[in-house]
Amino acid sequence: MKELQSLEDVFNKKLFRIPDYQRGYAWGKKQLVEFWEDLLSLDEHRAHYTGVLSIKEVPAEISDKWNDEQWLIKGRCYKPYFIVDGQQRLTTVSIFLQCLIEAVKSHPTNLGKTNKDIYLGSYCLSEIIESYIVVTEPQHGITNTYKFGYEANNPSFEFLRYQIFNEPSSGTLTETFYTLNLENAKVFFKDNVDEYLQSNGIEALTVIYEKLTQKFLFNLYEIDDNFDVFVAFETMNNRGKKLSDLELLKNRLIYLTTLYTPDEVADDIKETIRKKINDTWGEIYNQLGRNKKSPLNDDDFLRAHWIMYFKYSRMKGNDYIRFLLDDYFSPKSVFEKLEVSTKKIKDVEELIDEPDIEEDDEQLDETDVITTKTAKLSIKDISDYVDSLKSAAKYWYSAFFPSDSAELTTEEQVIMDKINRVKIGYFRPLIMALFLKTEKGDSKRLLLLEEIERFIFVGFRLCRAQSNYRSSSYYRFTRTLYTSENVTETLAKISDELTQDLSWTLEEDGTFKTSHFEIFINKKFGPKGDGFYGWGDLHYFLFEYEEYLKKSRGVAKFDWKNFVVHEKDKISIEHIYPQTPTSEYWETRFSDCSSEQVRYLKGSLGNLLPLSLSVNIKLQNDDFPDKKNSKKDDAGKVVRNGYDNGSYSELEVADLGEWTPENIKERGLTLLDFMETRWKIDMGSESKKL
Repeated sequence: MKELQSLEDVFNKKLFRIPDYQRGYAWGKKQLVEFWEDLLSLDEHRAHYTGVLSIKEVPAEISDKWNDEQWLIKGRCYKPYFIVDGQQRLTTVSIFLQCLIEAVKSHPTNLGKTNKDIYLGSYCLSEIIESYIVVTEPQHGITNTYKFGYEANNPSFEFLRYQIFNEPSSGTLTETFYTLNLENAKVFFKDNVDEYLQSNGIEALTVIYEKLTQKFLFNLYEIDDNFDVFVAFETMNNRGKKLSDLELLKNRLIYLTTLYTPDEVADDIKETIRKKINDTWGEIYNQLGRNKKSPLNDDDFLRAHWIMYFKYSRMKGNDYIRFLLDDYFSPKSVFEKLEVSTKKIKDVEELIDEPDIEEDDEQLDETDVITTKTAKLSIKDISDYVDSLKSAAKYWYSAFFPSDSAELTTEEQVIMDKINRVKIGYFRPLIMALFLKTEKGDSKRLLLLEEIERFIFVGFRLCRAQSNYRSSSYYRFTRTLYTSENVTETLAKISDELTQDLSWTLEEDGTFKTSHFEIFINKKFGPKGDGFYGWGDLHYFLFEYEEYLKKSRGVAKFDWKNFVVHEKDKISIEHIYPQTPTSEYWETRFSDCSSEQVRYLKGSLGNLLPLSLSVNIKLQNDDFPDKKNSKKDDAGKVVRNGYDNGSYSELEVADLGEWTPENIKERGLTLLDFMETRWKIDMGSESKKL
């Protein structure tokens, strides 16, 4: 550990690269605001301790392959370093300096000037750029070498170069959650620097630059060997961003590879495994961050994989990572050697014609026990586990974003979308194992997905089972399927279990036991309730009915993401008979109903209609003829849409001449008939349905 160093010292004659196995840029609003406030509030005559930067010199056999860096490394004696800890801070610093450079260049006093003629304090802009951002090889002017960045082939490095540092000719860029964070950081600093410049003038930017580069001080810790790298990194945290369990595990696995003796594992094998671990974590982070607006949680993936890979026990919270780090992948698993007996092994030797010479070696009695000591956890155990993680990552992504997955057929994407909509619950690990163990397009895969969706809707959404009902059983099936040598047989067992686990939802005669849902929905019809309108799964049910109607008609009228809105609004579901009917039309048609009957009719299933976005929600209290018919001006142009220009469900209702209590009843029965067919249940008589 050297004495505190300024940013000027830290960047001097060094190239920094983030190893590809580390997660990408993860700082968000909180950390950016803290950085900006630290910078602004710092007295320009005082120093600010910014934290530890842990780095390790990149071995020559790696850096020699970096073509764009060679002229600096060999020609100017720059040293290349991997950032072991501190990438979030250095990324932030680089983005901020880029925004500062852009603000200074665009200032009216600097328009038309070259970087050599623009100054920030006593530094010209070209000098600042070369010190912290990029150095251009002077002889030919075609090689740009970045002072800070990622290892090659990382989407974040491409994004950093072209979108953050404004290198031209980007081509197609891969965007992830981590590139979104890079983009957000640049937007944040650009806006705040521009605003600060407007308020305080260009000289204020000089003060900020000098504070950042000279007064922000770091402990620069240069790590000498592999052992220290992975022990140190395992216990480090970036400000405000605690290391995830996935990151801790990666460094633990690499650390474990250093503990095997050369007799147990040769150095080249250790290096191969370490490269495999690094490659695997790069793939995992790529999959988890593929959807930049909805990144997947590191630890959710790790826990799901643990359920699939190890024998499941009823662990809670973060017990799974305690098992992985403190038990299975602990150093004692390598240090602790097992006695292995070779007593019962029969030695067989080839017959060799040798001279008859008396042996001096002591002969072993056949009753002796020959033992050898081997590590409880072998290097192959680590390798197999890493292989499994890598292969699972893409299927984990597929389970969340099926429509963006090349691993699934269109049919599989559709049913997987349904499972996500109906709230997948604890089934995701099992589905990940299913994708791993079956081929794309396998009919058995599709069938099990359909059965899982039915189990969730019937068991949880209709019969109101507790959310953890039979979870342990299906967690255990996850591993059974993953380790199965007869997948077809295992899938049949899971299918039988799903059927058996719904037997409680049936009457003795095999019809559906409606009492569970009746108890639930009756509470929704209480004095302050709104009936089926308050059923949390109404959107899913009505959307499925809309999908059913669409099959015979073609193009969708609305999609799921537009149909599901904030819980308090629910503007996408219409009461056909209004909640506050005021017109003579409604009074006439419902005059024979008591106030209690009216209340029940309003919240009845048959009275609720999904609206497409094209329908004006101001229809809600209109008469039925006005609701169903679009309004046109004198020129025939539609000025307000009605049911006749809406969803397929709306079109179905628009075909009716009236809307009465009888219509509500008949449509409700139609919807229940669909429910029976769609989820393969038999509700029995009409009176039971009513």
